[in-house]
Amino acid sequence: MSRNRSGHRSGHRSVLAAALALAALPLAAFPAAAGAAGGDPVFPSLGTTDYDALGYDLAFDYRPATRTVDGTTVLTARALTRLTELELDALGLEVRAVRVDGRNARFLAHDEKLTVRPARPVRAGTVLRVEVEYRADPRAALPHTGWVVTPDGFAVAGQPDSAHTVFPCNDRPGDKARFTIAVTAPDELLGVANGLLTATEPHPDGTTTRRYVSREPMATELLQASVGRYTVRERQGPDGLPLRDVVPAARAADLEPALALTPGQLAWAEQHLGPFPLETYGLLPADTDDPAAFGFTGLETQTLTLYKPNFLRQPERLIGSHMMHELVHSWFGNSVTPGTWADLWLNEGHADFYGLMYRYERGWPDSGGSTTLTDRMRSVYAQGDQWRHDSGPVAVPTAATLFDSQRYTGGALVLFALRERVGQEVFDRIERSFLRRHRHGTATTADYLRVADEVSGQPLGDFLREWLYGERTPPMPGHPDWTVNPVDPGAAERAGGAPRGTGTL
Repeated sequence: MSRNRSGHRSGHRSVLAAALALAALPLAAFPAAAGAAGGDPVFPSLGTTDYDALGYDLAFDYRPATRTVDGTTVLTARALTRLTELELDALGLEVRAVRVDGRNARFLAHDEKLTVRPARPVRAGTVLRVEVEYRADPRAALPHTGWVVTPDGFAVAGQPDSAHTVFPCNDRPGDKARFTIAVTAPDELLGVANGLLTATEPHPDGTTTRRYVSREPMATELLQASVGRYTVRERQGPDGLPLRDVVPAARAADLEPALALTPGQLAWAEQHLGPFPLETYGLLPADTDDPAAFGFTGLETQTLTLYKPNFLRQPERLIGSHMMHELVHSWFGNSVTPGTWADLWLNEGHADFYGLMYRYERGWPDSGGSTTLTDRMRSVYAQGDQWRHDSGPVAVPTAATLFDSQRYTGGALVLFALRERVGQEVFDRIERSFLRRHRHGTATTADYLRVADEVSGQPLGDFLREWLYGERTPPMPGHPDWTVNPVDPGAAERAGGAPRGTGTL
């Protein structure tokens, strides 16, 4: 959707007038549709299985005078059932116009949904095109948000359930799609997004549109689009892989030592997981010093990992394992995406497992004094029953416990137990086979168990299900002397909640 800005705006006005006239009809004539829930066990109200998203063509036009974003989302989807109405997830967006296959459509924003009624029903199997024009205020007070506000613009952090506060979408991880993203910003700022830059279009009013294409399909929660006073640092990774870091210009020199670590980290990860699965990789330290801007250290938005900048100014021994954690998400999480949020341990458990391996191979003790992966896993094992009591089994998260340590280091403990059971060589074959089989798709816990059975030639299903779904921590293979601490029922309440993930890498 490469249109000049003046044409976009004039078209916007005509579509807006017609759409508002339709939307002004009595709501009784347009009741909210029940829709088909996406079926996610953690966020059951999000997403739908009525259609399959094939592609998103997104445009973000940043307005510095008002700190708002004018957005356009064009969703191409295949109807999986006959549709008289369809739903997109949307929250906090001022929807101005909706068209389906070029025709003005009636729409209703309600709860966290945008219900759209096409001019005519859509038959099952039909590919349709839904265009939504809207305005967003990244500073808006919402129950949850995917916007990261910075002094000069914004970044995006939609994981797990907030991508639809940035753009209307089918916001569930199991419905990956192709993405193109156009970001327009004043010339003194830089607009960036996932994937590779394919076009740059300057405008007479002193703004520039940059268009990016993601070569591989992506989940909605992995979107990245950002505007700020950035400079781009390019270098090469293994086998000529293009690396692109988008860095606050004023911090570029301070951050360079951390950015320079990526090629070596990529080489290590490829030795364990195979060739890098995406078209590029890089880091985006958001241009903010506000500790409340986002509540995490790093986020694996696809091909461009979002970071708190001050974190990356520390010595390598303090950041290297976490950088590996985020890098491993390119394989587990981005290329192979969880089928549902209950499968999050596949992402975070693997990221922690390899991040910890990387740490101890380099001789960096952790804050608890562990110097080997086995030492660390023994410490985690001792807490196994407590974590199951406080956060549930590894593969049974709730929305409240989704990012507890049980999904992270608890997931790594499951992988360690599997490796102890089958040996290093078989474990490595299971890992690579799983990644190859589900490359650029989605996978569930059941898919991982199936691959483990097939590759090992052993019936591992019951063994892994006990580790993933059991209420008690199973015996650790090869370590009969390992013991589990008794459960303290009030420990989590006294500590203010169960331990959160990634903080102990």
